[in-house]
Amino acid sequence: MDAKNAKSHVSLVAGLHIGYGTLKLVGAFVVYLGIRFAWGFIPEEEEIALDVLATLFSVLPTVIAIFGIVDVFAGISLFSYRQWSRVLVIAVSVLNCLNIPIGTGIGVYSIWALMQPEVQEMFE
Repeated sequence: MDAKNAKSHVSLVAGLHIGYGTLKLVGAFVVYLGIRFAWGFIPEEEEIALDVLATLFSVLPTVIAIFGIVDVFAGISLFSYRQWSRVLVIAVSVLNCLNIPIGTGIGVYSIWALMQPEVQEMFE
């Protein structure tokens, strides 16, 4: 792999992480709206169901949004070509591998691209 290909791989990895993080943020909003919609179907006397839904309402969209923000930040930081940004994207990619199948594809490709010797030289 030459320097031009290495730079294009880094740009593609950054774009994939920005796009996937944005998709996670949209997903967090959809989950928020879905739980909000479900809230209307539960009678007020069902306190346990309301408590469970209240917990899901506050935790689930927040966790998804945090992972989305980290993914977008990692993708944007990759354009700085600093060592810490490459390490951050590799760490985020390992976490993305748990999101089958799209996250796995993005994670494996990102790890492969960022571990190439030519790419490592770009970040030193």
